[in-house]
Parts: sequence; C-alpha cells; structure tokens
Amino acid sequence: MDPDAFGRFAEGFARFMGTARFLGYMTVFVIIWIAWNFLAPDHLRFDPYAFIFLTLMLSLQASYAAPLILLAQNRQTDRDKVVIEQDRTRDERNLADTEFLTREVVALRIAMRDAATRDFVRSELRSLLDEMEERGLRVEGVGREDGDESAESPRTDPGRAGSSEG
Repeated sequence: MDPDAFGRFAEGFARFMGTARFLGYMTVFVIIWIAWNFLAPDHLRFDPYAFIFLTLMLSLQASYAAPLILLAQNRQTDRDKVVIEQDRTRDERNLADTEFLTREVVALRIAMRDAATRDFVRSELRSLLDEMEERGLRVEGVGREDGDESAESPRTDPGRAGSSEG
C-alpha cells in the first residue's frame, strides 16, 4: 500500500470526523439505532436494551479513528517542519540582504559627505557673489532669488574693478 495515499486518506478521514456534519450523522445514526432496537417489534430487534452491539460498533470506530487522527497530525507536523525551515531560510536571506543594503547605504552616506550637493554649491556661489560685490566688482545677469535657475553666468566689468563708484 502506498503510504502517501494512505496518509491522504487518513487526513481526509480525520478532517471529516472533525466536522459538524459528522457529528450530526453520528447522532442521527445512534438515535435511529436506539429507536429501532427499543420501539421495533421483538422479532426485528437485533440489539436489546443494553445496546452492547452499538457500544461495540462505537468502540471499533474509536479504535480506528484515533490512529488515523494521529497519522494525520504527524503528517501535518512534518509539513509544518518543512514550512518552518523554509521560513527560517527565507528570513536568513532577508536578514543578509538587509545587512548588505545597510552597508551600502552607509557607504553612500560616507561618499556623499565628500560630494558637493546643489545647495552647497549655490551657497558657495552666493558667498562668492557677495564677496565680489563687497570688493566693488559689478555682477550682471545673475538671479539673486532662491529657486531662480534661469540665471546667466556672472559677468564682471573690469573697468569697474577697483573703482570706488557704486
């Protein structure tokens, strides 16, 4: 017998026994059994009042159901172990990826400290323009407002350099 096929049968049986439908069927079966053997004419009764045969049938069912349920639980436990191992492997991979990305971000931040940002370059150019104006150099065509990116490159008037006219 194929163990996998028997295992699937055991799981299906255990799953069915855990349903309300199964409990309903068993209740109806027991009620009919008792009613038949209690209310039927004497010559049609097959299990007198102590219902020994019914007890034997229910014990037989329980003796087969318990190992089938245990087999189904063992198979489920084996599947859970595989899933847990896959989760653990995936978590380790995710952790390694996260650590790698963290190292890359740190390396980029360190590299960016040495790189000039747009705001840094603008502030340096503004301070140079201010310094040139303080020395009396005339700067034409430069936008002085923040966000004015249509400004031309600064032009100085060499005739105005060093003169005191303002």
